[in-house]
Order: sequence, then C-alpha cells, then structure tokens
Amino acid sequence: MKLGIGIGWRPEIAEEVEALPGIDWVEAVAENLCADHLPASLTRLRERGVTVVPHGVSLGLGGAERPDPGRLTALAERAALLGTPLVTEHIAFVRAGGPRTASPVLEAGHLLPVPRSWAALDVLCENVRIAQDSLPVPLALENIAALISWPDEELTEGQFLAELVERTGVGLLIDVANLHTNHVNRGEDPATALDELPVEAIAYVHVAGGVEKDGVWHDTHAHPVTAPVLDVLAELRSRVSPPGVLLERDDDFPPAAELAGELDAIRATLDAAGAGAPRPSTAPASVPAPAPASVSGPAGPDAVRDRVAVAQASLLSALVAGAPVPEGFDHHRLGVQSRALAAKRADVVAKVAPELPEILGPDYRDAFLAYARARPMSAGYRRDALDFAEQLLIEGRPADNAARRRLTYWWQDRAAPRPPRRTTRLARAARSVLAGR
Repeated sequence: MKLGIGIGWRPEIAEEVEALPGIDWVEAVAENLCADHLPASLTRLRERGVTVVPHGVSLGLGGAERPDPGRLTALAERAALLGTPLVTEHIAFVRAGGPRTASPVLEAGHLLPVPRSWAALDVLCENVRIAQDSLPVPLALENIAALISWPDEELTEGQFLAELVERTGVGLLIDVANLHTNHVNRGEDPATALDELPVEAIAYVHVAGGVEKDGVWHDTHAHPVTAPVLDVLAELRSRVSPPGVLLERDDDFPPAAELAGELDAIRATLDAAGAGAPRPSTAPASVPAPAPASVSGPAGPDAVRDRVAVAQASLLSALVAGAPVPEGFDHHRLGVQSRALAAKRADVVAKVAPELPEILGPDYRDAFLAYARARPMSAGYRRDALDFAEQLLIEGRPADNAARRRLTYWWQDRAAPRPPRRTTRLARAARSVLAGR
C-alpha cells in the first residue's frame, strides 16, 4: 500500500489543505468526525482521489481494561464511511481507575506511556487483537512522545515494538518527532530504536514540530518541524522507504506557504536520504526472555490486568489528582507532565466551549487551571467545560454580575436534560445581550 506525502487534515486549515500541491493523502482525527456524514472538505478531497485515514486518540489500547466496544464500533464506522485502507491509534493509556482499583475512573486528556514491561505487553497485545477483530481494515499503532519514564522497564522501545508486531501482526505508525522527544527527555537513541524495530511493518510515518524548554522537549504539534526531527526521518529513510509520510500540525496554524515549505523539506529529506541504497536494519539485540511467573502468573491474565491497573491508576492520580508520586518516578518530570496536562485541558476546553474564555476574559486560564488542580477530568472535554462553569457559579463567580448571568445562561443551555426549545434559546440570548450592556 503506497500512500505518498500527506498532511493532517484539520477544520482550521481545511481550505489550505485542499489547495496544497502534491498532497496524496490526509489523516483526520477519528473522534472529530461524525459517523453519518463527512465535512464538505473531506468529501471534495475523496472525490479527487485523495485517501483519508482516520486516526484515533481515545481507545487507550495500552490501558488495563479491554477496549470499549462502543469506541471500537465508532472507529469502525468512520473507517467504513471513509473507505480507508487502514486505521491508526496509539500505544498509550488515556484513562485509569475503575472497578479493578476500586477508584473513580480518571481521564488523562492526553496519551500517556505504558511501561515497557512484559506484563504491560501482554495486556497491550490482547487489547490489540480485540481491536483488530472489531475493525474492517488493518490497524497500525503509533509510538508516543513522553515526558516521563516508568521505573525498572524490562524492554527498550524498539524491543517492545518488535515484540508487539511479532505477537499481533499489527502495523506501525512511526512518529520520528516522538523518537526525537524521547531522545531529549529520556536519553533514548533514535537510531537504536530504528535498528531494533521491524521497519518492514511500518505503515506510514508522522513528522511534527515541537519546542524545548528548560531541557524538556514538548511535542506541541504547534511549532515548525526542526532539523533534529528531519535528521531522524533521514535515519529512518536510510533503512526503509516508508509507504507514506505525513506532516502533523494541530495548533497555531501557519500560512499555507509555510506548510508547503515544511512539506518540501520533508520531500527533500526523503530524497537525500534515499539517494543511496537503503542500509539494512541492524539485527535487534537479543530480547530478554520473559519470566513466566512475573507475567501471566498462576492467577491468569486478569491478575496481570489488575497489576497494570493499579500501577496506571497510581501514576494518573499523581498527575491529575494530587496523589503521592509513585515510587521510582522523577518528581520534577511528573510535575512538568502534570502542568502540561492541565494546560492542555485549558486549551481544549477553550476550543470546545469558546464562549467560556469570551465570558471570563483574561481570567479564564488562571480560573481553569485552579479548577483543574482540584477536579480531575472524569469524562470528555465537553463535560469538563460544563463542570468548570458549574463550579464557578457555585462559588459565586465571576464577580462581575453581567458576566455571571451570561455564564449562567450558557450553562443552563447546555446542562439541561434536552436542548432548550428555540423560543427559550432566543429569550436567553436576549437576556444575555441585555446583561452585557
């Protein structure tokens, strides 16, 4: 399957993506697509013969629980709607807690790394097989960027990915920006990872930008692609000609000319690195044999899931609920990750509920971050926005009466059991206008 050169499709740059020259395919976030119809831009791209690949972000295949059937069904529906040759997701966990840990379910709102252990690999492989059986097309999984490392890991990233492919036959979506991120943040050599993983399993490649602050690389997808990331792309191309390469950009979108320039840089990197004969990937170092008693154990696979559940819930509780830092983790890095998660919550809530920063003005961000420190996310971002507004109103905020009335009307419109009738909406809108005078 040859994909070619692509770009991440986002509503904010839909027109620019359609006008960019030399785009063979696009990737769209699966959760942002309706199950029964496509945005007009994607429909036009498909009519031109541009392949659209749905990219999931919420399955949490690295989590302790088996994949949610509803989420799998939704991903399968989007695959069918798009007529795509494959779907992709991440090697990550995104929520933790629940019955296995007798604790509330917590949502990370972000992709978090699974421990590279035999136990976590067992759980991941079973989850991947369940997903494969539920999807109408092949699945490929992406390596993620991480700010933190799990203590006492038993495998390198390359070994972990190689074992995953060997056991499940799943494809790989290799993000070279994430390999660079893990090089800066965790001291892992991208070339070693590329040597150890099965490059023949690569379905396509992601390239994205980021920024370094105080010795920590943040995989922002909101900055230009840097030379070190292109260097990792060249390393990968020297080993294999990937079926597809895609530029990701999720925020602070630049003009179309800058996007075109980044795509040209990607093409030039691939051409230069591929000018010579591809060098064979070095044979992986011998993978340590798993200790059966420490992986499956006499109690069976559910006992393994329980142990993984406890570890993940402990980590996520420390990140989003102020719980003690689990033993072996870097306290400073956990603090950086915790602040990054809260900042992302604030940014996404501002996008899904743009009225909130409009009503609260410059106080929005500080108010939301204070709320996030005390209230972990337990559902999606829309629920988070409602809960945030409700908490402010309970506290008698904002102090400005007109702003508080506007926030009240906004919350009432969205928190009701069913959407308000048109006459009610018009009346509330009129009151909101009068309140702002």
